Amino acid sequence: MPLFNVYPLYEVTPVSAKGVYVYDEKETEYLDLYGGHAVISIGHAHPKYVEAITKQVSELGFYSNAVQNPLQQEFAAKLEALSGCKDYELFLCNSGAEANENALKLASFKTNKSRVIAFKNGFHGRTSAAVAATDNPNVVAPINAQQKVTFLALNDIDGVKKELEKGDVCAVIVEFIQGVGGLDQATTAFFEEVDVLCKKNNTMFIADEVQSGYGRSGKFFAFQHYNVTPDIISIAKGMGNGFPIGGILIHPNIKAKFGMLGTTFGGNHLACAAGLAVLNTIESENLMDNVNAMSAYFLKIAEKIPKIKAIKGKGLMLGLEFDFEVSELRKTLIYDYQIFTGGAKNKKVLRILPPLTVKRNHIDQFFEALIDALDK
Repeated sequence: MPLFNVYPLYEVTPVSAKGVYVYDEKETEYLDLYGGHAVISIGHAHPKYVEAITKQVSELGFYSNAVQNPLQQEFAAKLEALSGCKDYELFLCNSGAEANENALKLASFKTNKSRVIAFKNGFHGRTSAAVAATDNPNVVAPINAQQKVTFLALNDIDGVKKELEKGDVCAVIVEFIQGVGGLDQATTAFFEEVDVLCKKNNTMFIADEVQSGYGRSGKFFAFQHYNVTPDIISIAKGMGNGFPIGGILIHPNIKAKFGMLGTTFGGNHLACAAGLAVLNTIESENLMDNVNAMSAYFLKIAEKIPKIKAIKGKGLMLGLEFDFEVSELRKTLIYDYQIFTGGAKNKKVLRILPPLTVKRNHIDQFFEALIDALDK
């Protein structure tokens, strides 16, 4: 049976990985500065991670949410401690799209309203309401387009105010650093005023931290660079270091009731073991400090390269913008220099999303290759 052909594929076949490196069937070593869309947070095959999930799957890999699962409580407590999101409650699911789907559903339950405000170039997933709130007509099917979504430009505070005052908006959903869109950010004043307006108009403020969370921005969550209090925070990519896990953090102003949300696989024993291993490693190896140190080192070098027209993002969620489309540059970096990087909806942006364990020598290797490739 052939695979449904929806992915353009590079001619690379990874068979193993360790730390920030991936190896193909010919034992060729690739420097991974993309982490499979920012998923690899603590490095490939981290020994503590491998130990934790191996032990758990040998004991109990899965049972449903109909029974007690102390790993969920342990995971929630560790997440609260490291994130600083005191008093929020946690609902676990399986992916970023599912996290945003539940966030939007919960906002609609809470407000008894149905319209969503999202932002141009935003990406929130590929399911139902999440994809309807994604600014890309190519991935929105007619069945999704039935959702009530209004797209505004980042920094259009007058537009946000006008739409919220109509009284039918259940949620404003925003990435504090746009991922797929190309690492764009709004101003501090915009984010903080949106938070105020949401609270004034009985609208839930959803922080989509699926890609920017888990220390990638230099703080545990990207919204923490601003004076805002989201009602719901969606998380996923860096949570499981490759194991599928997602979730939403829910402000105590939203009360739970039986049947409101549900999932078969979400928060299963193996997922929680993977998630705990990630959080414990971020803490024990001081990876957020490393994010800020390596980000500063990266920026210092990038600022000296004239062909880079703009540097976007924060922490280790970075974009390098050129005055040309980067698709061929990405191919050159993969095939000639064995370095994985990412693209974006903005085709002139090269995305850099390495494991949070990346070191100076890896950054040096990248820039040596980049400069050489640009000079060809």
